[in-house]
Amino acid sequence: MSIAQALLPEFDQEMANTRECLSRIPDDKLDWKAHEKSWDLRSVTTHLANMPKWTVMTMTEPSFDMEPAGEDPTTEEPIDSIAGALEMFDTNVAAARDSIANASDEDMLTSWSLLKAGEEIITMPRIAVLRSFIMNHMIHHRGQVSVYLRLNDIPVPALYGPSADETT
Repeated sequence: MSIAQALLPEFDQEMANTRECLSRIPDDKLDWKAHEKSWDLRSVTTHLANMPKWTVMTMTEPSFDMEPAGEDPTTEEPIDSIAGALEMFDTNVAAARDSIANASDEDMLTSWSLLKAGEEIITMPRIAVLRSFIMNHMIHHRGQVSVYLRLNDIPVPALYGPSADETT
């Protein structure tokens, strides 16, 4: 079994769980923040909807400079609705899944770098980037959304087993 084929079931499960969390956010709560230092739901949702496309970039480019010297830092256009966020997420997940499914083990083991103003921040094999920088990073922000749901009395989905709101 290839690395890609071993990764896809986990990818599919995590993307489905993330989509379920995003689908629960009401449009009228997008500007809600848990704390003045926290992101609002719009920012977290925008980030989660965009993150799967990082997979394609990781698999097709040797690096990404998040703040190229002399240029503005990379930003994400804020979403304006959950329906729009889910459409963006679904499009990005489909492209990400294809890039994983079509990757050879050699592709997965090739190094990839995150840069800031040309300076290396991290370099690791693409498979490690997919697992940590993309999937685990998404799980982290999905946890943030789960807490935001709870604080707004919105049922938290059962993700890895029952939640206080769902038994399945």
